[in-house]
Amino acid sequence: MPTYDATYTWDGWGGKLQLASGKCRLRIYDRSKRMGKGVAFLRPFVIIVSDLPDSKMTVRSCAGHIATKVTGDFSIDPHRMLWVEYYPAITYGVGSEHTIPEQYVAVDFEWYKEKAISPKWRQLKPPLLDIIRDLAENPSQ
Repeated sequence: MPTYDATYTWDGWGGKLQLASGKCRLRIYDRSKRMGKGVAFLRPFVIIVSDLPDSKMTVRSCAGHIATKVTGDFSIDPHRMLWVEYYPAITYGVGSEHTIPEQYVAVDFEWYKEKAISPKWRQLKPPLLDIIRDLAENPSQ
């Protein structure tokens, strides 16, 4: 079960202009609570972010800024979390003949003075992909 599952907004920078402000769907899972006692995780926190259609910015374009805000707002040790961006399947073309499959993409950051910098994206592959997909699709288990 997620410890947080809601729309998350972040302030941008640039004073009154609020450059790069936006919102996303944010899901935070604490796997240490899910599995009970006796199981220790190096990264018990799984953070899944996804774009919202009415946001001014994408999660990919502001990944470091959002990760910095989320870890601060929720008191999460960034070295004990797995940051994942979720992109649903997209169909396009005449008659919707083309499909881009859904994607779960992990983002690794370097942390400098409690700020997420230098994001590096990597496609999740099984078995980790299966674990994250199961967590997202069956949150109550």
